[in-house]
Amino acid sequence: MNTQTIAFVTGAAQGIGLATVARLARDGFRVVAMDRHADQLKLAVADLQASGLDVVAAVCDVCDRVSVAAAFDGQSRVDALVCAAGIYNDARFLDLTEQAFRTMLDVNVVGTFIPAQEAARRMQAGGRIVTISSRGALGGTRFAHYVASKSAVIGLTRAMAMELRERQIAVNSVAPGFTDTPMTRSAPAEMFAAWEQLEPGGRAASPDVIANAIAFLAAPSTQFITGQTLFVDGGKSLGGLGI
Repeated sequence: MNTQTIAFVTGAAQGIGLATVARLARDGFRVVAMDRHADQLKLAVADLQASGLDVVAAVCDVCDRVSVAAAFDGQSRVDALVCAAGIYNDARFLDLTEQAFRTMLDVNVVGTFIPAQEAARRMQAGGRIVTISSRGALGGTRFAHYVASKSAVIGLTRAMAMELRERQIAVNSVAPGFTDTPMTRSAPAEMFAAWEQLEPGGRAASPDVIANAIAFLAAPSTQFITGQTLFVDGGKSLGGLGI
């Protein structure tokens, strides 16, 4: 009987997703790293494999159910899923286009729903799903479409947790604050520095810090926790600072 625990991570080629792959692999999971950027994903996985970690690549698009299902079917079981794939871009509310709004919802919300549904269909009792929302779900300026998408992820997480609790599948969300990733580094350097100064500690979080929180919720020992959103933002969500 195969008792190896297997975790799947979307958005695994960089940033929080990649840090999570490494952390879960160090925790003893066989990790399937899922991403649509094939070349970047394969390089990242090769580096982890060279370190002796049990990681395999699965090229897929989280908005394409066929490719997502194929990634799950490539393994014998699904013990944990982390939905880390997502996008962000900056736009004032009055300048937002419908297409930009729809694209954000498609990737961040539908791209969470499809993998989560496919994983849940294959999970046994004790399965864990961890979504990635954001402190930004509480609101902010210049990214209303992102706020809407991450608020939806929190709502989806709670709804999934309520429906899946009878099957003993736990569903939780991690809501990172400002984190040092390739996505945030795509902003001009002066803007990144200004954002850091708004953080309680005066700096962005490391992806490894976020991965630690994700790993906590992905562990079998936290099975009794479900439907929760864990803010990992240095206390910024407590208020008292500008955004």
